[in-house]
Amino acid sequence: MKIICVAKNYRITKPSEPVVFLKPDSSLLKDGKPFFIPDFSSDLRGEIEIVVKISRLGKNIAPRFAHRYYEEVTAGIDLTACDLLERLQSGSLPWEMSKAFDNSAIIGNFVALKTCDADVNHLPFHLNINEKRVQEGHTENQLFSIDEIIAYVSRFFTLKIGDLIFTGAPSAGIKLQIDDHLQGYIGENRVLDFFVK
Repeated sequence: MKIICVAKNYRITKPSEPVVFLKPDSSLLKDGKPFFIPDFSSDLRGEIEIVVKISRLGKNIAPRFAHRYYEEVTAGIDLTACDLLERLQSGSLPWEMSKAFDNSAIIGNFVALKTCDADVNHLPFHLNINEKRVQEGHTENQLFSIDEIIAYVSRFFTLKIGDLIFTGAPSAGIKLQIDDHLQGYIGENRVLDFFVK
């Protein structure tokens, strides 16, 4: 299983192609387990995204067929150690350590699109921290739609059952603190709920 992430998918200026990076399966945190702030960062930030689970094997998928390769979505939190990222970027070094560390890809419970009669291109979602709404987005504002993302990444990576795609955040990440309570929603359906320790 691999985790494919898309950056800059809600910016004002559309890149010529999706900006993609990977996280290993050790990045995954699920089932409402707490996230423990690592000792290598004092500026840890999280951003909510819609996450798609791949449901069939695919390579070089045409955009018109991409909708056949997923059936479920959830909300996820993409974490970044921003102070570490800045240091790595200033030295022109690879920045995976700041984005792909253990438990840096947090996911909620998946929702079947058929069950909730949802259109993946028209999904509102938001993040509450300590019962206050701090971030919100809508998939209709994505620069690259989910089907376009799937078609693009499948040119480079064979998509396998269970692979996850984080489809981009609507705004900059929110700094996390110990004892923060994060809850992620798709529409009014709470799918993500965990604490920072």
